[in-house]
Amino acid sequence: MTENDRALIRVSAALASHDEEALVEIFCEARQVADSQQIEEAILQSYLFLGFPVALAGMAVWRRQTESHFKQSTPLDCEGWAARGHDVCRAVYAGKYDKLREHVRTLHPDLELWIVVEGYGKVLGRPGLTLVTRELCIVASLAVLGASKQLYSHMRGALNVGARSSDVDVALAEAEVFGDVKDCLEVRNMWEKVKTRNET
Repeated sequence: MTENDRALIRVSAALASHDEEALVEIFCEARQVADSQQIEEAILQSYLFLGFPVALAGMAVWRRQTESHFKQSTPLDCEGWAARGHDVCRAVYAGKYDKLREHVRTLHPDLELWIVVEGYGKVLGRPGLTLVTRELCIVASLAVLGASKQLYSHMRGALNVGARSSDVDVALAEAEVFGDVKDCLEVRNMWEKVKTRNET
């Protein structure tokens, strides 16, 4: 794993911690080794799992540190997002893709549409970061957040899109900096189950 990607994963874990002091420090470190536009992508995608308040606060901290401004927004392309979202979501969920959509549809059909178009098409299918890097950032965020069901899916998703087990280990190690011991043990046990299922 590159230092660039590790820094992005660390940023994602810090965002999930809601610890602004830690985030300031981690942004300082990340700027030394990671591409600034990729750091911004990690912050932008955080809204999908951590909500707009976290993404807005994180971007505000980033702007204060860098004094830079992104001047152009990405054009809206709902039809393109739908097609791209289908492909990206299928890559992440592999053989579980149809089952995922069916399950979410039973919760609410709008949620099914939003996951594909908004989540995987508009956000995770954006250029700027590889899907492997995005998934590892998500793993770190969800581990800190304690969202076990989604974490399990994205551990598998990271492997499905080409991450190595050692890459997921790094993402979890970065998350553990912000977690308590009990949660860390639970996450590691979950990861062992994912690896075992992936090997069979």
